[in-house]
Amino acid sequence: MKTQIIAFVLGVLAASLVFGQTEETVILKTESGAIEGTLTMPEAKLPVPVALIIAGSGPTDRNGNNQMMTNNSLKMLAEGLAKNGIASLRYDKRAIGASKNAGVNEADLRFEIYIKDAVDWIQLLSQNKNISQVTVIGHSEGSLIGMVASQNQGVAKFVSIAGAGQSADKILREQLKTQPSAVLDQFNPILDELVKGNTVENVPQMLFSLFRPSVQPYMISWIKYDPQIEIAKLNKPILIVQGTTDIQVSVEDAKQIQSAKPEAKMVIIEGMNHIFKNAEADRMKNIQTYSQPDLQLHDKLVPAISEFILNK
Repeated sequence: MKTQIIAFVLGVLAASLVFGQTEETVILKTESGAIEGTLTMPEAKLPVPVALIIAGSGPTDRNGNNQMMTNNSLKMLAEGLAKNGIASLRYDKRAIGASKNAGVNEADLRFEIYIKDAVDWIQLLSQNKNISQVTVIGHSEGSLIGMVASQNQGVAKFVSIAGAGQSADKILREQLKTQPSAVLDQFNPILDELVKGNTVENVPQMLFSLFRPSVQPYMISWIKYDPQIEIAKLNKPILIVQGTTDIQVSVEDAKQIQSAKPEAKMVIIEGMNHIFKNAEADRMKNIQTYSQPDLQLHDKLVPAISEFILNK
């Protein structure tokens, strides 16, 4: 699906301002609707480096929230970077928040659409005279999107936070391996076909929510991207960040990514969970932090990312 960048709306990085932290709404117009983002500019002498922040999977908005939880993780990350002289652009994905009208039918959605959106944001930021360089920060599923988008020459550096270390099919097999054989005997043949690029018409009811026909084309497009292959293609500085109390992505995932790019810097943050907060390993206590919007980020995260971005 072809997209075009049409315009900034409500200002271009507040070009007339040299000092004073600002937030501006920015619009990326596409053939299927507008994608809205927030550009945060630091109180610093221009030009400044900028981070494109790509959210994780599901209905996650630019602030790291959805209808089921409010934690403000991505908003706090943007504010933390601004305090260190780094601008950022975070955006609502298609069909989410203020970008809801840019959604496409589920049957027409492809992983490449998310990649193309990120590339278009990169190009837009690269064209601005108040930006010195672009760093892509991808969180969770956004890590894989960011890896591919960062193969664009307009990206200076790449940061993966809580990125999966394997392709989606391998993750699904790992998650369902403890299911009864009656489930696996139906699950594995379907997934095998999707890996081959083939859709499956007859899906058993127990697996319909996972493998419904309308979502299969997206799954096929997603499965073909292996993070270990994609990160190996990047010829630029890379930072891999992972928390030890993340109940969704493990330290092993970070190690798998780095194994494909040994020169990448890896930072393991003790006690940080999937949404960048201090959390215990206990699952229930960990999940409680997902709905605590005033709980601040782990104090090691922003310094680690800022140092990486600002380091010449």
